[in-house]
Amino acid sequence: HTECVGHISKEDYTINQTLKKFFFIAEVITILPLETEDGDKVITKAHIQNCLGDKLPEAIVIRTLDNHISKINKQYSNTNPPYLHHEAAALIDALGIDHLLIDLPSVDKEVDGGKLLAHHAFWQYPHNTKLGRTITEMIYVPNTVYDGTYLLNLQIASFENDASPSKPLLFQMNIAL
Repeated sequence: HTECVGHISKEDYTINQTLKKFFFIAEVITILPLETEDGDKVITKAHIQNCLGDKLPEAIVIRTLDNHISKINKQYSNTNPPYLHHEAAALIDALGIDHLLIDLPSVDKEVDGGKLLAHHAFWQYPHNTKLGRTITEMIYVPNTVYDGTYLLNLQIASFENDASPSKPLLFQMNIAL
């Protein structure tokens, strides 16, 4: 699904009002989350820096390892799945990337007391809210799609809701950026 800032805000924002453009230059990256001392598996700021280098795409597509096809049907509840560290989300914000796509159930830790730190860092909510941004969770990027630059077509249903089922499509590009 793809969500807008209305997913976490007190104000009403809808995905249909947020997403007005549907094609973006995207960078696909693959990351093995870092296991912390407390057993969490985290995508760090360093992961994002190392994978992107000097690239500044409009969208980032994060594929995590192990990338088995079973991800499509995986039941994530009560499994403490990997998540995006809020400093990594803040870096994605600082780089001006407007669309964050990830193959996990949430960019945030499953049980975080409602803090939603990565959501807040990416959207800069509530103090400097980036209204045109989206987060797409629960994607699957097959291993046949190599890391690199793609044209992303982010398809959503025209719902006046904070989130929508979505269909992100990646197209190979044969140009150097």
